[in-house]
Order: sequence, then structure tokens, then C-alpha cells
Amino acid sequence: MSITRRLFAICLGLGLLSLIVVGLEISTTTASTVKQPTVLFASSNPAWKSASRESVVRRSGQRLIQPAPAEKTIGEARKNIHVLKDFPDSQLIPMMNLMAASLGVRCTFCHVNNAGQWDFASDDKPEKKTAREMITMTLSVNKTTFDGRTEVSCFTCHAGRTNPVSVLVLPLPEPAPRPGRGAAGAPGAGAGQAATSQPTADDVLNKYVAAIGGQAAIDKLKTRVMKGTYTTGGNSMNLEIDQSAPDKVHVTLVSPQGQMERGYNGSAGWEKTPHGVNDLAAPQLAEVKSGFTLFRDFKLKEQFTRMSLRKEKLDGKDVNVITGAAQGGKRERLYFDAETGLLLRRISYTQTPIGVIPEQFDYEDYRDVDGVKIPFTLKTGGVDNFSNGTRKFTEIKINAPVDDASFNKPAAPSTAPPKP
Repeated sequence: MSITRRLFAICLGLGLLSLIVVGLEISTTTASTVKQPTVLFASSNPAWKSASRESVVRRSGQRLIQPAPAEKTIGEARKNIHVLKDFPDSQLIPMMNLMAASLGVRCTFCHVNNAGQWDFASDDKPEKKTAREMITMTLSVNKTTFDGRTEVSCFTCHAGRTNPVSVLVLPLPEPAPRPGRGAAGAPGAGAGQAATSQPTADDVLNKYVAAIGGQAAIDKLKTRVMKGTYTTGGNSMNLEIDQSAPDKVHVTLVSPQGQMERGYNGSAGWEKTPHGVNDLAAPQLAEVKSGFTLFRDFKLKEQFTRMSLRKEKLDGKDVNVITGAAQGGKRERLYFDAETGLLLRRISYTQTPIGVIPEQFDYEDYRDVDGVKIPFTLKTGGVDNFSNGTRKFTEIKINAPVDDASFNKPAAPSTAPPKP
């Protein structure tokens, strides 16, 4: 049977079984009330913390990373896990978010919530059983048909629907013309056109550096302070980001539910909420580094071990797209305006056992700040609802004074009862 027919058979099977659901079999040690995490930080809820940690020491001015303790598996950290028990616990929430987005549903589609009380271990909903069957099928298809590569995911057949479409929708769309042919597919269309020189990935990155102010201006960056708002789901909150070279960051978000802070001092990350102060686990620390550190979007070349280039269109504009492979196997795509050289979009792809998770950043409203062009609007998109929003800055200062102590983990608030 051809791969195409196998995939069609998979889709039919999904249609018969009805649903792949967001319902992984998460459970906490006890059924408890779980509040939605503050929206800027998708994985902030303490209930989802991973046991993984990265231990960093400083010696002779150098930063040495010590091996992190072995991370618990999902089966070790949660109750009533059947299918995904052998995978790292830090992958559970990203995989749940991927399945939720693939079906267009929320946690309650598969999990029991009674008046705000979550019972993740419960098997009362039949959708949870269906989810286990579908996850087993997806893992098996990728292993036996695609040599272990994650080619099939929930989204392959569901595409944002609870029921996959297994019958063609008429009328059929017109096929796109083959490369090098005219709109009517006439052979030789476009032949004889003069060949133009193609830029390399290094050329595109060099043009970007020049467009934002030049390497000398970037090298002078020591700190950056940004103030504005973060808007998601119709709600707007005050946002402040303090950054210090090379990778220290302090983020403060003030919402109607209270104030939340996250910080990284170059060796350890932390989070402070109205519920207390906690160390950041590996997934949350990765969020801070990928979305908030100073040089993430300034020093691009050293972030990739290999790069390739192609031309595309983005919102009607000609763009140069660099596909880069970063350390650890993560892939990224960077979209640069072919005319101005500015970075317009950045997408990262994280591999999981049941599919690839994308995360997108769109950069708009570039303005000059003391000789450096910086986007004042940043739109974020991810597979979970909490990652989709807009950061709009009203004030950005570079090389402004920043209290270095603000990056360090604050002391936990006292829990001692007040004196009579």
C-alpha cells in the first residue's frame, strides 16, 4: 500500500473513532483547583512544573554548565498514565497544547472539571479513552511507516476540527502551476529570462545587521528597558522588560489578578506570583530565553549551526527566508524583508513524540532608538491560547541604568503569623 493510501486509511480510522482529544492523562497528586496561568507565560502554573533543572557554576570568569539531574518521566510524575508514561515530564504540557490546537478544543473536552475542581486522573469521559487509542496509533504509524520520524500528528487529519474530513470537498481547487511554467502550465514559460544573482544566508544576515544600525551599534548594547502593554483575548496588561548583556532578564506583568515576575540572572531562573516564589523549570526557563533576552534578535548568525536560503512572499512582500538548525536539533525559519533587510517573522519548531510544535514572532513598527532600529510591536503565536498576544511598547531605552539585583531570585515572603 502506498504512503498516500496509508495516510488516507489513517484519516478514515480517525473519522470512525471520532476524536483525538486534548485529553492526555494528566493528573496532579491530588484533585485540586488549578487556576489558569498568567497569559504572558504559557507554562507558569506550578502544577505543571518539571523536575528538570540546569545547574550552572561560575569559575575563573567562565560559565560552566553542569549536567542536570535526570528528569522524571510523565509516568513517574503523574497518576493514571498509560501511553506517554516513558517520555520526559516537561513534554507533557506542550504535547497537550499541540493536541488542543489540532482539534480546536480545550482541556474540558477530555478532562473532568467539577465546579472548578480538576480531576485529571479520572477516566469518566470516553474521549479520554479515544485519545489514548489515537496517540497509540500515531506513535505506531510514525514508527512503522516513517522509520520513527514524526511525519503524522493529530493535525494531519484533524486540522482544527474534532472530526477529520475523509471526503473531498467539491469543487476541487485549481492546481498550482509547476515551477518554471506559466499560469496555464505552458512548457517553457519564463524561459530565456536573465538569471539574477542570488544572495547567500550570510548576505541576508549582514544586510539585517546593517539595517538595524550596524555591528558597532549592536556591540555597544549593554542594557535595554522596555515598557508597554501585553494584550491577549481582549485583555490588556502593563508589561515591563529589563535586559542586561549578555542574557540577564527581568519581566514584570501586572494584570487584574495581580503582579507576576520572571527573572534570569545568567545562571538560574525564578518566578514570583501572588502564590509565592519558585525556581523556573527547564521548559519555563527556555521560554524566558527564547522570548526575552537582549541579543536574541540582534546576534542571529551564532545561533545556528547551519543555514539555507530561499525566496518567498509574506503579506505581498518579497522576503528572504533563512531556515536554520540550532544546537539541540531545534529548527527555525527567519523572514527578512528583501528591500529593507529587516526581520519580519521568526518561527521556531520543537519536536515532540506526537508532532512538531511551532512558535511564531512577528515584528512590526521599527523605530530608531539611539542609533538602533527596534520593533515597537511584537505579535506572538503558539499552540496554546495563552501564547497568542501582542506586546506593544510605548517606551524603549537602551543602555539605561538597570539594577543588577533585580535579576536575582527574591526572598520568599514570610509565612510567619503576625505578632499580637
